Amino acid sequence: MPFLDHLLLALAGVAAGLAGSMAGLASLFSYPALLAFGLPPIAANVTNTVAMFSTTIGSAAGSRLELRGQGRRLLRLTGLAVLGGSAGAALLLTTPAQTFERIVPWLIALGSVLLLTRDRLREIADERARRRGGGPGSAVPLAGAIALVAVYGGYFGAGAGVLSLAVLSAFTTEPLPVTNAVKNVLTGAANLTAGLAFAVLAPVHWPAAALLALGALAGSWIGPALVRRLPEKPLRIAIALAGLGLAAHLWWRTFD
Repeated sequence: MPFLDHLLLALAGVAAGLAGSMAGLASLFSYPALLAFGLPPIAANVTNTVAMFSTTIGSAAGSRLELRGQGRRLLRLTGLAVLGGSAGAALLLTTPAQTFERIVPWLIALGSVLLLTRDRLREIADERARRRGGGPGSAVPLAGAIALVAVYGGYFGAGAGVLSLAVLSAFTTEPLPVTNAVKNVLTGAANLTAGLAFAVLAPVHWPAAALLALGALAGSWIGPALVRRLPEKPLRIAIALAGLGLAAHLWWRTFD
């Protein structure tokens, strides 16, 4: 790969790590970068899944404060994420490439819309929590929702962090940095499970994956500290609008 391609992929990884750890939409930077590099959609997707596991390592390291006392909860939910990620990977590997190319724009658009409406989703979640009085009763719906999001994450992944954040916000009342840290671990578990399958069975482009992973590790390490200190709404809106633009572009390409 030429030096400029190396640099652009690494920078896309940094942006993906920041966006993933802060807003749950890493793939809206990394996936189009892989397409621009020249990889076909399936190869770009599996390469992206393998590379983006590094965001879990970086964000977990940067979120040690928020993850204290979350061990039992993470163990329970991570098991669901692993099962869902396995199912999503199997679905991708058995789905015709043409079907995948038609679905991708809609998945990206869904993730972008959810990102734009996250504040409203959190308001709905807070109202639900007030009506429940903060009591139990949400374990089964939460488990099902986490498993479904993990299936989606294993299948594609763009927007899976947003979906996870929305689900966790709907069933818990806690500070956003804590919910965000838990979300990063769960999406990472689904990514790791799918990535292991793709490493053996799919056309992963390893040089591109390595460059993205290194950049994403750096970006995701920084992200949690920014979530604590900076308003993330402008970044979140910008990412969502970019995602809608990407979805429209990929949708138009299906007519070529």
